[in-house]
Amino acid sequence: MIVGHNRRRMTVAAVILADTPESALADADGQARVRRLVDAAWSGGAVPVIVVAPDPAGLVAGALLGAPVTLVATAPLLSGPVGQMIHGIEAARTEVGGTAAALIWPARITWVDPETITSLIEAHGVRPGSLLRPSYGAMAGWPALLPLEHLETLRGLSPTRTSAELLADAVTAGIPEVSLDLGDPGAIMDGSVPRADLPPYDGPPQPASGHVHEWGAAVAQAADETPLEGPGRAP
Repeated sequence: MIVGHNRRRMTVAAVILADTPESALADADGQARVRRLVDAAWSGGAVPVIVVAPDPAGLVAGALLGAPVTLVATAPLLSGPVGQMIHGIEAARTEVGGTAAALIWPARITWVDPETITSLIEAHGVRPGSLLRPSYGAMAGWPALLPLEHLETLRGLSPTRTSAELLADAVTAGIPEVSLDLGDPGAIMDGSVPRADLPPYDGPPQPASGHVHEWGAAVAQAADETPLEGPGRAP
């Protein structure tokens, strides 16, 4: 999705992070987990979609065949989770030079609804400098939207920290954080919970961007003069 803010055009990437081929290929209602995540990211408006995963046997690439995604190998293990995040973000910026933010998305977070992605991207349009987290109840979830103006802060964080700890460290380092209650249980419940066992998706009571007039029939009927083409595809 291309978002307008202060007469600028920007794109928000999805950076999906899998530690192992098994994590990427785990079953998600009959398809590979990583394929479901790519489909949700693309449907929600993320551009480009990047998957960072080890793939020695080519099985992850096979699961992504034909999807609007770029698969990249993992960064050196010594770089830690923060290194994988940065590696994926840099791949996104190589893919689309106008990338302004990235959705950091651990592959274990399997059931995020595409509308949650859309809501985060729209909220970025009015909160361009904030780290955005979807929440469900009182719990902050994933994916987390990181404006790339804060990339150097991310580079300064410890490679020994977990993904959740890195976000807390980023906020401590001065990145403003906004939590958005989007009514999506998939933002906090990982793939160990069967999809059928998730609480009902409630959806946001109003657009996360706050611009209610941009939603509804008037927007649905508006002509799209510049349809967006998909990013590069995995081989």
